Amino acid sequence: MTSENRTRLILGSSSPRRRELLGAAGFVFTIARPDIDETPYPDERGDDYVVRLSRGKAQAIPLPAATPDQRTLILTADTTVEIDGEIVGKPADDAEAWAILRRLRGRTHHVHTGITLRDGATGQTETTLTTTNVVMRRYSDEEIAAYIVSGDPFDKAGAYAIQHPVFRPVERLEGCHTNVMGLPLCTACAMLARHGLHPPQPPGCAPDRLPCDWANGR
Repeated sequence: MTSENRTRLILGSSSPRRRELLGAAGFVFTIARPDIDETPYPDERGDDYVVRLSRGKAQAIPLPAATPDQRTLILTADTTVEIDGEIVGKPADDAEAWAILRRLRGRTHHVHTGITLRDGATGQTETTLTTTNVVMRRYSDEEIAAYIVSGDPFDKAGAYAIQHPVFRPVERLEGCHTNVMGLPLCTACAMLARHGLHPPQPPGCAPDRLPCDWANGR
């Protein structure tokens, strides 16, 4: 049995997009849903917020019973949108979705993701921060209305999905494409590789881009 076969990977996330991205890289994993308070601290920066939450989520996942021939790695992540120095979360209703999408329209904002990897055997954790600068196109009010009716904005920080096939709100970005989807996949794969788990299908940030952190060996 190889060391990879002896490693149990747990994704501590309820996000379907993170499950899809990690699965697309070929990893086999189980799901656990951490239960922590995700309220930002007063005046907390977006990058500090996602790092804090990813670490908190990793510690909140209970370890399965240990076995002599298997170790456990826990991967957790948190993503948020930040504009004008303010954290923008998930909209609670139509009015919030309207306000967020109008605020982002035609402007640049930042998408931050903190990833934490916890080694169940040693208790050691590693945390990384990935930031992508995103420029939104000048979509119309009619496009916002149709997108809100679709129901897609309501489980997403910033009230949008970069991969939505109709709305397509992003004009361009600087940095990792999959980070904007909720998991910078090349960064996550590089972290797992440092712990002996190598992606069966080495990822890139997007189909037409070279991998970033993965290619650079970070």
